[in-house]
Amino acid sequence: MTLEDYHRLRTVPTPYGPLFTKPGARGFPDPRYQLLAELPEIPSGARVLDLNPGVGLAAFAHARKGASVEAIEGSRAAFRALAENARAAGFKARVGLPWEAKEEAFDALLLALPAERGTRYVQAALAAAGRALKPGGLLWIAGSKKKGFDRYFKEAKREIGYGRVERREGPYRLAVLQKEKDPELPPLWRDFEAELRGHRLRFKTLPGVFSEDGVDPASRLLLETLPPLSPEDRVLDLGAGYGALSLPLAAEGAAVTGLEDELAGLRSLAESARENHLPVRALHSDVDEALTGDEKFTIVVTNPPFHVGGSVVLDVAKAFVHAAHRHLDKGGRFYLVANPFLKYEPLIESLFGNVETLRADRFKVLAATR
Repeated sequence: MTLEDYHRLRTVPTPYGPLFTKPGARGFPDPRYQLLAELPEIPSGARVLDLNPGVGLAAFAHARKGASVEAIEGSRAAFRALAENARAAGFKARVGLPWEAKEEAFDALLLALPAERGTRYVQAALAAAGRALKPGGLLWIAGSKKKGFDRYFKEAKREIGYGRVERREGPYRLAVLQKEKDPELPPLWRDFEAELRGHRLRFKTLPGVFSEDGVDPASRLLLETLPPLSPEDRVLDLGAGYGALSLPLAAEGAAVTGLEDELAGLRSLAESARENHLPVRALHSDVDEALTGDEKFTIVVTNPPFHVGGSVVLDVAKAFVHAAHRHLDKGGRFYLVANPFLKYEPLIESLFGNVETLRADRFKVLAATR
């Protein structure tokens, strides 16, 4: 898959019409969204909020059935497809986080439980869902028993109101709750400190951000392996998260640009940079989509994701490798850290003409020169 192939939107047939999707975007195919899309009970004209829409299958279906739908999505990759589906079906879509939804504004709410984002994120999303509903409004949730559906459903009933399971499809469940009380939104921000490359840094993190309680071992290994940087270095951090790589490299004097797909990660990166008075440029980006085509860097670093919606999918990680090749200066260096079982070496070799293994233990650090 080329970088152009990765970025290209495509349509897939659904019972509700052609749906836009793309590599790296969650929400299709996915049984959670299919269960929410098939709901017959939402009346025409009802004001509906889809709080974790992905590419928007459920929002698309209910807009086509006559509901007044709004969708809030934090992934830039998913939002690119969602925005096209919103235009096609006539619903509203905006970039945002669940807890930014307007309170007591909706008759019904759809939530594919984002269990892959972690317990804190699910709990915040459920509380936000309850707060966004009008009194007596209905919250429809879909999820898998294998990923905590029963526990989350029990918590939702305790915090929001009466609920029942409506459908069972293998491990997947669809349930409805009626709002009887306003749940409390849990504390959102966490912070921790870490010593990295000789700099004591303080990180601020929101729910759903990878390794939100401390710098992960793979990122630490990559930081230990990188050579010293200087103010002449222009660094691109692909999949920057809250800045585990970006901040220590900026503290070393390099000019750092961090690209992040997930809005929670981007907000965490920007807040962490402010906390440490570091001028990191933080961009909401589907891989390199936020960069101009000719923007170049002397160093590209990445600890790439290899999950989309909880499944092992390497589309995004492979697109990172292509983006590194596109945006490196001649003579620039690319550094990637990964689990040993993920075979990035053939792709790096095919693009750069060279690849080195700098470290090989619990994680491996690969490098290549443009």
